[in-house]
Amino acid sequence: MIRKKVIFTLFFMLSRIGIFISTAKLQNSISLSRNIRTVSAIMSKFELPERFKGNEKSVWVEYIQLALKYKPLNLGQGFPDFYAPENVTKALAAAATSENPLLNQYTRGFGHPRLVNALAKLYSKLLQRDLDPNNEILVTAGAYEALYATLQGHTSPGDEWIIIEPFFDCYAPMVNTAGGIPRFIALKPTKTTGKVTSADWVFDRKEMESLFNEKTKGIIINTPHNPVGKVFTEDELQFIADLAKKWNVLVVSDEVYEWIVYEPYRHIRIATLPGMYERTITIGSAGKTFSVTGWKTGWAYGPENLLYNLKVVHQNAVYTCTTPIQEAVAVGFEEEIKKFGQPDCYFHSLAKELLPKREYMAKFLCDVGMTPVVPEGGYFMVANWTALADKVRLQEEEDANKDYRFTKWMTKNVGVQGIPPSAFYSDQHKHLGEDNVRYCFIKKDENLKKAADILLKWKSQQ
Repeated sequence: MIRKKVIFTLFFMLSRIGIFISTAKLQNSISLSRNIRTVSAIMSKFELPERFKGNEKSVWVEYIQLALKYKPLNLGQGFPDFYAPENVTKALAAAATSENPLLNQYTRGFGHPRLVNALAKLYSKLLQRDLDPNNEILVTAGAYEALYATLQGHTSPGDEWIIIEPFFDCYAPMVNTAGGIPRFIALKPTKTTGKVTSADWVFDRKEMESLFNEKTKGIIINTPHNPVGKVFTEDELQFIADLAKKWNVLVVSDEVYEWIVYEPYRHIRIATLPGMYERTITIGSAGKTFSVTGWKTGWAYGPENLLYNLKVVHQNAVYTCTTPIQEAVAVGFEEEIKKFGQPDCYFHSLAKELLPKREYMAKFLCDVGMTPVVPEGGYFMVANWTALADKVRLQEEEDANKDYRFTKWMTKNVGVQGIPPSAFYSDQHKHLGEDNVRYCFIKKDENLKKAADILLKWKSQQ
């Protein structure tokens, strides 16, 4: 009898423990579920806003990481690996150590007075019209911010922007995040064999005309062009200008490579065409003009009423740019304006210095088996790599586009890095860039020679 009572008591205690354990498990499960819901609610509230989704990836971030990891000879990014002109670097040192303490403090929000006056003097000469330095010029944190302020300031939801492909990869995201709608038209080569130049890349005029409509807010042009190197002709620019006037459309002209044009070609500013200054915002860059890309100083010029929108964006985002750098850039412009038209003026000498580098790159790419597109301007060269397809193990890379697989494989296994041009196309047109690679030739001669040696040695071993 006692044994039965003990057994019963134990059974009763165990059952209570079981209930307690089950209850604890249930409570833990409920608590965990609540925690998951809480975390989920927190995470969903702080997700990336819808307007930025689809813009998370950057070819530059990805390829800089590749370069840091594999340490190739980097011909991908567009910056010089040699010294900038002494007059601007010394001017920066002088500004930073000046007896004037204000040169290290905030300056005028829309542009340092000395710089906007220098820019007005130069562009008044080039445009053959008097620019008001205080109302028709805005200094920005690089040409990048000038583009951003332009597209944010002139885009309402549903506005359409025409973008010529391939395009610098920030154009479309900037239009999208402002609520606009990009409409794309691609430059296409009229020849692909023999000597190919950027002049052989053209847009279809009927296709261009079909994109303009009542919803069109503007068109973005880039001349000299990155990455192709095309310098748009006066006839091409006039065709665009006539459509812009017909449909009352804004033209954003990205002219950061304006001084890097190879003879006999010449850069034409669309703002100089009849009736176009009134509807054009032109964008420039100290980084490209003086080979100081790390200074991140740019500008926009145009009529006061168009620049007003940019200024509203600028003053609520950046407000003012770096004072010593603006002072140094101003000094650079003042000195080059004095030498304007002379062989030692940097505006003219840089292109002459780059010409043999362009020729050298075109030759070694041909020797390797690629077909380069010889640029009329800028310091990039696009080349068709498909003749090397049987020498490259594309299957070892997982990217959707062949040019990404080619450039990554070459970075890792050969030691020369280029940039995949499909990054400069819309999703529906990425296939147009897959057969090409973009290289940069504003590099020291010894580094270009190293690239040639690496590629030729690799080819000889295949």
